[in-house]
Amino acid sequence: MFMALYKGYNTIGNKSTKTRLEDSELIKRDLMNHFNIRKGEKLMNIEFGTIIWDVLFEPLTEDLRDAIVEDVTEIANYDPRIITESVLVDEYENGILVEVSIRYKNTSEVESMRFMFDQNQASVAI
Repeated sequence: MFMALYKGYNTIGNKSTKTRLEDSELIKRDLMNHFNIRKGEKLMNIEFGTIIWDVLFEPLTEDLRDAIVEDVTEIANYDPRIITESVLVDEYENGILVEVSIRYKNTSEVESMRFMFDQNQASVAI
């Protein structure tokens, strides 16, 4: 029988009564929660969060793209359960699209996630 290594709870966006998350699902939710926080918003830790919400309406220059890649890499590396493999940043019709490839340390499984930072919404979507 497989025993979960990481266990946690989540009520955000749940349409069912299941609030318990384990392993990769919990890690993905924690990463998404981190991306939903604007840098400087977290009480007692102004370095926590992402810069993307502050640059969402700026032209996506190479310098800005590099800054976003650095920011996303730093956020992903903040979580000790994963290792960042790659980060791609691109524009889409209503915002910025970030694709992050991560490796889970406990299984060495690699997964790619896409985060859409939408100008019309106040939260990031996977």
